[in-house]
Amino acid sequence: MQTHSSSVVAVKAAEALLALTDREYPTVEEYVRTLERNSHALRRANPSHASLQTTQREILSTVEDADADSVEAAKETTRDAVESVVDRVESAKERAAERAVEYLEDGTTLLTHDYSSTVLEAIERTVEAGAELEVYCTEARPRYLGRKMVRTLAELDGVEAHLIVDGAAGHFLPEIDQVVVGMDCIVEDTLYNRIGTYPLAATAADTDVPVRVVGAEAKVVTGGFAFENEHRSASEVIREPADGFAVENPAYDATPTDLLDAAITDERVHEF
Repeated sequence: MQTHSSSVVAVKAAEALLALTDREYPTVEEYVRTLERNSHALRRANPSHASLQTTQREILSTVEDADADSVEAAKETTRDAVESVVDRVESAKERAAERAVEYLEDGTTLLTHDYSSTVLEAIERTVEAGAELEVYCTEARPRYLGRKMVRTLAELDGVEAHLIVDGAAGHFLPEIDQVVVGMDCIVEDTLYNRIGTYPLAATAADTDVPVRVVGAEAKVVTGGFAFENEHRSASEVIREPADGFAVENPAYDATPTDLLDAAITDERVHEF
């Protein structure tokens, strides 16, 4: 969860449940209880992860609603549900990336934040089609996932990649054509994404640089989901003892959608 994009986390969590289908259970009820316990543990690991929450609940409800008459039948339903969820998450990422390519013209200069596998795929598809892009990546402190992003981009023909510290975004924005980032989720009129997204979007708005987010439509939540921020270890921020002061390390921030130009998903483009 600290080093991968949200879609990858949802897929890995779904596939983790398959380990349960290799074990023996005396009854269907015991199998379903075990599945529920493990799914709950995965969901509890990050209550704010929309994709993780929705896919885990879908798998569990599918198995419960099937009301299987044997343990093997319940296992087979689990395998089918996991396969369906994984296919949908991966295909949604591909379709969202494909739709985002329409906004990435040859010669465009982008700025991206953190690491998004969907944004990465959109860039890969764009340069594979023959376009050339210049991409600025923030470090995305404190986990520095932007370094992972820029190293991957640097290997692509057609991409001129730059790494900048988070605080330098405002300095480079006048040279940027658009900001493109991934998303953890959009709830009502708020985008929740990796910490640092809000000041980046606010600064972009002040410099008239469009901001677009890319992700699955399933991450656009209209109700029934309460985002809970995650506060991580102080050791990610400072290695020496924090004597006499507190170290605050939230994982996400909240960006009003009126600072965004659009959210590009596998199903549609939400304009703000």
